[in-house]
Amino acid sequence: MSNPSKPSDAPVVAFIGGGNMARSLIGGMIARGADPARVRVAEPVEALRDALKADFDVPCFASASEAVEGAAVWLLAVKPQVMRTVCGELTAVAQDTQPVAISVAAGITSTQLSNWLGGDIAVVRAMPNTPALLGAGITGLFANDRADATQRKQAAGLLDAVGPTVWIDDEVQMDAVTAVSGSGPAYVFLLAEAMQDAGVKQGLPADTARQLASQTLLGAAKMLTELDEPADVLRKKVTSPGGTTQAAIETFESGGLRELVDRAVTAATERGRELSAANDD
Repeated sequence: MSNPSKPSDAPVVAFIGGGNMARSLIGGMIARGADPARVRVAEPVEALRDALKADFDVPCFASASEAVEGAAVWLLAVKPQVMRTVCGELTAVAQDTQPVAISVAAGITSTQLSNWLGGDIAVVRAMPNTPALLGAGITGLFANDRADATQRKQAAGLLDAVGPTVWIDDEVQMDAVTAVSGSGPAYVFLLAEAMQDAGVKQGLPADTARQLASQTLLGAAKMLTELDEPADVLRKKVTSPGGTTQAAIETFESGGLRELVDRAVTAATERGRELSAANDD
């Protein structure tokens, strides 16, 4: 994880959109020592502006054009379907100031973003996931050719506030990043639901089944991230021949779990490509 910049060295960052992801990033930045005065937020909903101001003491504005004033880094955190309109409103400023534009919108390419901002703009695509809300996310990053080393460092430093970052060399792979980690928490939640339901069917109280499933998933995740062993090795260590775990694993395997996960990730990847195509000029 990158070290936070000193307030005097840090660029002004403008968040376009003040929803949950922006709030998480802002909170992470402030917790790591960022100067609130150098964080600006554009958010049309007054209640969200008031909450951000109250919680983090950051300047908040109703319009994007006000928020980007003096900002070298723009974090575009709006819905994909309105991204083109938002960028169109900022084209003149983008061409005058040449910021690095960081987008967390799925399915919108760096070329589309640069073109919507008038062309020849440094763009970094970022795909965080919802555990970022707890500072436990991971973010895939891709930078276009216009982004220099300093701008790449600024982007990584900003997203590091909510978890580790991974650079992707081929932008096409960002759709796979979205499918594996961006959408991935929902897969885990679905597994948790299934485990809880199965526990209840075996006679456990609902609260007990929920606690057992949730804590088991948390513990397994910590083992995956903190132990220097791959998933298949950890699985084999807990699977005693002829035991209860082997009976369950064999059922998963014979039921086609691997193939089903592969199909699910493929479907999510293809959907990302469809979203990108739908936004083509």
